[in-house]
Amino acid sequence: MRRHWVTAILFLFVLPQGIAQIRLPLLTVKHKEVYEIRGTDILVVDTLILRDSARLVLNPLKKDNFIHAKKIIAGKGSVIDGKGRTGLRGKVGIHGFSSGGPCRDGTDGQPGSPGDNGRDGVNLLLYVDELIIEGSLIIDLAGGDGGDGGKGGAGGDGNRGTKLCAGGNGGAGGPGAAGGNGGRAGNLTFTSKYGTDLRSWMGQRIIVRSYGGFAGQGGDGGLGGQRGLGPNKEGDQGKKGLPGTEGTLGKPGGVFFERK
Repeated sequence: MRRHWVTAILFLFVLPQGIAQIRLPLLTVKHKEVYEIRGTDILVVDTLILRDSARLVLNPLKKDNFIHAKKIIAGKGSVIDGKGRTGLRGKVGIHGFSSGGPCRDGTDGQPGSPGDNGRDGVNLLLYVDELIIEGSLIIDLAGGDGGDGGKGGAGGDGNRGTKLCAGGNGGAGGPGAAGGNGGRAGNLTFTSKYGTDLRSWMGQRIIVRSYGGFAGQGGDGGLGGQRGLGPNKEGDQGKKGLPGTEGTLGKPGGVFFERK
């Protein structure tokens, strides 16, 4: 799959207010191609053509993105992608270890690290005079899912006992970490001559994904270490660590229609 990055100085203009924007007479994203907007949050184009399964990726570093087009032609399964990035999963906690020498207890496992929050979806303000959808146009502004929390490290095993001392206790498992929060979905604002008539296109010709990201799951607690055996008395089994808490679900976005 070929990617195109909109970074060329030839197409990048700076307004007197210091705001950069991309201005093109024609932008065609071919079948299964990916075209990424970088360096600006404003795309001004006379005609935007998205072929079947083409993907136009918005700038995720900008909270709001703007597309001004006189005409948009969208093929089947074409996508305008402003979805938030999924949070990274937390790391597993460091495992406990068995101390040297007989009859000694294992050390406790360490907590896992929390999952990252999902990134918010981009707010898209779309201004278009003429909209032709030959198949279906997907506008994905969903929030990113929260990353799962890391699992707690396992407890270290207790050492074997002797005739003079009991076997060592197993170390406790480390607690699981909290899952990350789901990202907030972006808002879509359609401004066109169609106005509220576009509502009848929703779910068929235009599919908007504006749901919040899923919450990350809490990490499992680490397993407790094994008890140390002994000829007279065994040690205690290490306790399993507590599970981490689940993150929160991201808030959904809205879809708004305005007539030019």
